[in-house]
Amino acid sequence: MNERYSRQILFENIGVEGQEKIAQKHVLIIGMGALGTHLADGLARAGVRKLTIVDRDYIEFSNLQRQTMYTEQDAKEALPKVIAAESRLKEIREDIEIDAYIEQVNALFLEKHAQNVDLILDATDNFDTRLLVNDFAYKYNIPWIYGGVVQSTYIEAAFIPGQTPCFNCVMPQLPVINMTCDTVGVIQPAVTMTTSLQLRDALKILTETPFTPKLTYGDIWEGTHYTFGFSRMFDPHCTTCGEHPTYPHLHETDQQFATLCGRDTVQYSNENITQEMLKQYLEAHHIHYHANPYMLRFEFNGHRIVSFSGGRMLIHGMTKPTEAIKLMNQLLG
Repeated sequence: MNERYSRQILFENIGVEGQEKIAQKHVLIIGMGALGTHLADGLARAGVRKLTIVDRDYIEFSNLQRQTMYTEQDAKEALPKVIAAESRLKEIREDIEIDAYIEQVNALFLEKHAQNVDLILDATDNFDTRLLVNDFAYKYNIPWIYGGVVQSTYIEAAFIPGQTPCFNCVMPQLPVINMTCDTVGVIQPAVTMTTSLQLRDALKILTETPFTPKLTYGDIWEGTHYTFGFSRMFDPHCTTCGEHPTYPHLHETDQQFATLCGRDTVQYSNENITQEMLKQYLEAHHIHYHANPYMLRFEFNGHRIVSFSGGRMLIHGMTKPTEAIKLMNQLLG
């Protein structure tokens, strides 16, 4: 181990003791897009014992500009992101333990797979998931690190239950318009700036180094960079970290239809639909489809539909659940 991690061990703030702590840790990364691929690569190379990675999506050519773990062949095969990521991570370090899930992150997923992790890394593009993670992290006393990137801007902050106010306290008024990379674009330097900050705080947490988390944001294109502390922003009435927490986002029920921000895509979930049932329907109606071990892809009424096991589908080319309902009624009869 000393040879592989020798340069990291030489860094006085980590050393042999810190490296031994890193080698015992288990990290959950939610989202394997631009942020997630950079974070997974960095943590695998840093020597963490185990990564749990989860993402609901598959690889498209538009991802390749910034999601550095994927290749053109991955996009041609439309591989689920976590499947391709797991393969690359094993090439980087064959001894790393990886649990990969092609799933939507909800309260049930976190309760089942995240109670024993040492750290949660946010690599998502939506605030609903972040609010869910925030509730879960504070309920189970697990540190988590927020990261956001869009256009040329970046933002990052670490939240540590029992030490810092939570995400709700720092950002009580969420943006009405949730800009995403799919709506206004993103450049690679902003991604690497965000993940550098996240990895920095992750190494501090994993080596159990005391520090005072701060929120950092800036614009890499304009060359602006700001950092401020938020330790005094604690709200005693906060439903997540206040005196009487209720963790409301852990009790929200999943919707059958959900719009993916900026993607012109609606997600439909119906656990009663199996892949085999869908294959039989498509073949009976002479609808051509592409299949791999993880999903089916086909066109129906001018819309590209991707179906995953477990009854989850991505319907491309629409933004309203009402449109998706009509389409699914036509498809399923």
